Amino acid sequence: MNVLNIEHVSKIFGDKKIFDDISYGIHDGDKIGIIGINGTGKSTLLKIIAGEEETDEGQVISQNGLRITYLPQMPDFPKGAIVQDYVADGKWQKDWSTESEARNILNKLGITEHDVPVEQLSGGQKKRVALARTLVNPSDVLILDEPTNHLDNEMVTWLEDYLNRFKGVVIMVTHDRYFLDKVTNKILEISHGKVYSYDANYSGFLELKAQREEMELASERKRQSILRMELEWAKRGCRARSTKQCARLERLEALKNGKAPVQETDVQMDSVETRMGKKTVELHHISKSYGDKVILDDFDYIVLRNQRLGIIGPNGCGKSTLIRIIDGMVEPDSGTVEIGETIKIGYFAQEVPDMDGNQRVIDYIRDVAEFIPTRDGKISASMMLERFLFDSAMQYTPVAKLSGGEKRRLYLLKVLMEAPNVLLLDEPSNDLDIPTLTILEDYLSTFSGIVITVSHDRYFLDDVVDRIFAFEGNGKLTQYEGGYTDYAEAKARKYGAGSSEIGAGTGSSLSDKAASGNNSTEDEGKKPTRKDWKQGQKSEKLKFTYKEEREYAVIDEDIARLEEKIARLENDMMANATNSVKLREIMADKEAAEKQLEEKMDRWVYLNDLAEQIEAQKNNG
Repeated sequence: MNVLNIEHVSKIFGDKKIFDDISYGIHDGDKIGIIGINGTGKSTLLKIIAGEEETDEGQVISQNGLRITYLPQMPDFPKGAIVQDYVADGKWQKDWSTESEARNILNKLGITEHDVPVEQLSGGQKKRVALARTLVNPSDVLILDEPTNHLDNEMVTWLEDYLNRFKGVVIMVTHDRYFLDKVTNKILEISHGKVYSYDANYSGFLELKAQREEMELASERKRQSILRMELEWAKRGCRARSTKQCARLERLEALKNGKAPVQETDVQMDSVETRMGKKTVELHHISKSYGDKVILDDFDYIVLRNQRLGIIGPNGCGKSTLIRIIDGMVEPDSGTVEIGETIKIGYFAQEVPDMDGNQRVIDYIRDVAEFIPTRDGKISASMMLERFLFDSAMQYTPVAKLSGGEKRRLYLLKVLMEAPNVLLLDEPSNDLDIPTLTILEDYLSTFSGIVITVSHDRYFLDDVVDRIFAFEGNGKLTQYEGGYTDYAEAKARKYGAGSSEIGAGTGSSLSDKAASGNNSTEDEGKKPTRKDWKQGQKSEKLKFTYKEEREYAVIDEDIARLEEKIARLENDMMANATNSVKLREIMADKEAAEKQLEEKMDRWVYLNDLAEQIEAQKNNG
């Protein structure tokens, strides 16, 4: 049953058309995720549905008596509001259980001080208080703008369960792809003023979008072929005297006026980097406390070259403090941080630093450099902005006119243009759209340097990091091998099964590990490799076999050849699209080449891991 209809809505900001005659029906039980590049109008659409923003044309029609609750991206609070009272006042009809419900949800979201003024809270705590007020109200429609921002992983899991049990409609904007997968049953994509609907969660959306784009391209290829044929006919000098000829000329005009599908522009990031010497980042017996609260207790670690570290833990445990200590912004109470002479740190903070709103976008980047070196030669600031989706018009726009997500993307570009070889990323996924996050992940996979990231984005952690440090109380960090999923499974084995035996990827106290962090444990469920070292034991000396050494020397070339072969086969498929027999042969060859490439890539990962372990052993004597 339809509960809400968006009918022929158009919206313009300045000279930018945000929505161009969009229509969509929302049904009872829909759990909708809205995605799109920053600046395309995701938050604006939520405001229009919630009645917080007027349309230029069209209307939103809702069912009589429909109760809508809206969580904005940046909530406003009444002056002097007390946390618990503010949350309880959000309920439509209060009863004896209202205050108890408010306290329960606040506790679930990590807000344990209920009688303090909201204005005393941090920005992240305020967002969680606003989320609690939204959830305490039994609405028919929940509209949530970035609900997972400032939630730790345990809170996100709780919110997933809550929304899955919720009987009404959920419409939300979020960058958390695992969250979208687990909660949504529909995806709305905003692109170039239009909306595209997909009856699927995020994983299904990726497949359906690829199919849609392929169909659009096929239709465009057909249109262009027919157009060429019709133009040839017209050039031969038709006299347009018959009805048939008139109709054919009309069809030619229609074909000429047809629009090609708009191609999505991806953020493109060439690797901008600085050479790194042998000495990297060394933390020796770091301790830090604030009053009676112990943040770090005797933390000792040497970061390896090209290592990818993820730092996780509940809000307020000290994740950002650790990042700031590495960057030199915060002094430890005891211990030392040693930074190699060749190390150049790029720090991407959780909050965008103050920007001069009157400064033009291009001048903000030119403050770093007019030209920067990349693998492909020097690139101008203007060209880099183009690759970050700031077209020539936007480059001369004042920074004040950018959306919050666009400012964060601009800030990310500035950090990368400083050519760091160590990237410190504090909640990088906050306010970045999914397409930008995807390209950032691709960039980091080829980044020649160290990445240390604080993040609650499980998808991002799975894709980027190879080791996780978890704050688990009393200033102690526990080390887990792999990404977030490996961490979650290891923790479940460690605590859920009640076993004292710990497999690979499970945690072990850093005080029991070598300072360099090279010790890992053997996973009984996986085939042991050379890099698997038994917990608490000194490893045997690692080295390549003769066969592995030869394989390691040529594997990059093997992979390149396979990639070139697949590209050639794809071109052959296009050329033989009408020859079904030949097409099947080419497709079989392509599948075989793709399987070989996958096997080579797995082997590449193993050999590179082994090479890093060997180098680490040499460096550590």
